[in-house]
Amino acid sequence: MLIRPELQALRVYDTPQRQAQADLREVYDHWRMSGPGLQAEDEVARFAGGASLDDLPLLSALFAPDDQSAAQFTGDLIARLLGSLAAEPLSQMPLRYSTDRTFSSLMIARHAAATLVLQVFDGAGLARKPAPVSAVFPPTDTLERVLAGTADAIRVRIVAQRPDGADLVCEPITLQPGSIRHRIGTAEAQLLQRVPAQLVTLKLQRRTSTAQVTREYRLSDGALVHQAAGCPRDSRLELSAALLGRMGRTDAAPLLAAMAEEHGSISLRWQALRECLALDSAAGFAALCRIACDAGDPLAAQAGALRAQLLESYPQLSGAGPCPE
Repeated sequence: MLIRPELQALRVYDTPQRQAQADLREVYDHWRMSGPGLQAEDEVARFAGGASLDDLPLLSALFAPDDQSAAQFTGDLIARLLGSLAAEPLSQMPLRYSTDRTFSSLMIARHAAATLVLQVFDGAGLARKPAPVSAVFPPTDTLERVLAGTADAIRVRIVAQRPDGADLVCEPITLQPGSIRHRIGTAEAQLLQRVPAQLVTLKLQRRTSTAQVTREYRLSDGALVHQAAGCPRDSRLELSAALLGRMGRTDAAPLLAAMAEEHGSISLRWQALRECLALDSAAGFAALCRIACDAGDPLAAQAGALRAQLLESYPQLSGAGPCPE
């Protein structure tokens, strides 16, 4: 391995590296705590809280047709950061970012379930990937503006739901500088097909519900191929519930029963109930019966059907919960 002298020197004396990082952080903090940066953080927080875009002057301007605010806003931030990186190339970007051979993103602002992100799609990297065979529909509200570049894309809309999937309509669209797209994630998805060079976009997004789930449908026939919790927290809790079940942690049954009876993600509650039934049949069946008896619970019908099925197969469970009406 070839280690350049400047990197070798940092092994024994890292003060220049720390100072370079502090200088870059100071540049970013100055932008974030004044002018457009401060306004952006405030408005993203309000957007996360449910505020309408019409009540947020800066964000509204960033995604308004024939308004150059987006280019000026992102250009100012990037110019400041690149200037510091050019002087100290070993310092690290103070914002959250990710990159691979196709897609790069830089998170400009974030609050709770809302984010403002600068994105770059590389056409050569996209061309190396296979054509998409499915589309994902998360519970999000998304505004996206093209800052530079062009792309051919597909707009995928759900026109009807069915038990095993959805009826999809696919429409070709062209993205070009100034294009602004607004989509509700549970009803519409966007798939990039071809990017001649690079595509740069600014995206404002917020989760619309933590109770809804993210669904993935096959493009060819609309079949449901995957389903996941609508927010990272629920996904972590589902994994935790499954892990407790696999570990045989019978002492966790009361907690899982309580999770199953809480209001919130249907997927999370159902997972907790399944694991509780497997760990402690009596506690799980009692929770199942309480859910089935609550007419206002969205899980009541499913819980009632499962209760009837279990009672038919295991009559001895009849004493473990409220009697069916």
